[in-house]
Amino acid sequence: MEAVARDVYQWSHFSDEKQLNFNGHLIVAGERRLLIDPPPLSAEGLTAIRQGRSIDAIILTNRDHVREAATYRALFRTKILAPELDAPLMEIAVDGAFAHGDHLPGGLMVIHLPDGKSPGESALLLERDGGVLILGDALIGRPPGSLSLLPPDKFADVARARAGVRRLLGYAFDTVLVGDGASIMTGGKEAVQQAVMGEK
Repeated sequence: MEAVARDVYQWSHFSDEKQLNFNGHLIVAGERRLLIDPPPLSAEGLTAIRQGRSIDAIILTNRDHVREAATYRALFRTKILAPELDAPLMEIAVDGAFAHGDHLPGGLMVIHLPDGKSPGESALLLERDGGVLILGDALIGRPPGSLSLLPPDKFADVARARAGVRRLLGYAFDTVLVGDGASIMTGGKEAVQQAVMGEK
């Protein structure tokens, strides 16, 4: 569990299949604690979370980032929140849904990114410390130090998917935390711009 921003922690689980890290995030906001897109936690990570306050919610950015959410919902006796467009498509039942512009516990603002790999693909923005943006599958951190779209075959229309991600450029942020690959601690907005404007 590594601190990647103020009161934001990241842990990783290496995927042999994808050959990159799957990342989860713990947000601490006052009395609230939230898990985002949780992959497996180490024994130390589980112990650290158990020693703190309760987990208010597990937040999923898209239908494919269920990961260990069901296990941790039972373990931490919490609820799962997911994008309203993806919730009916998920392999597990969720306890609540959100949409573009909603504000979630902990001060997270939802940014829906249309035409992504799944219909509800959403980013989460903490509007503090220069802006901390948390992505699911909208962009991945590969190669390290830059961001990229998933392979074209993951989208119905890659040009429209890229246009959907451009919505992020209307928001203020510097740090970009990704669900897959290497996160970017500074210069994140420039990295997003390069990823979505580099190809027409």
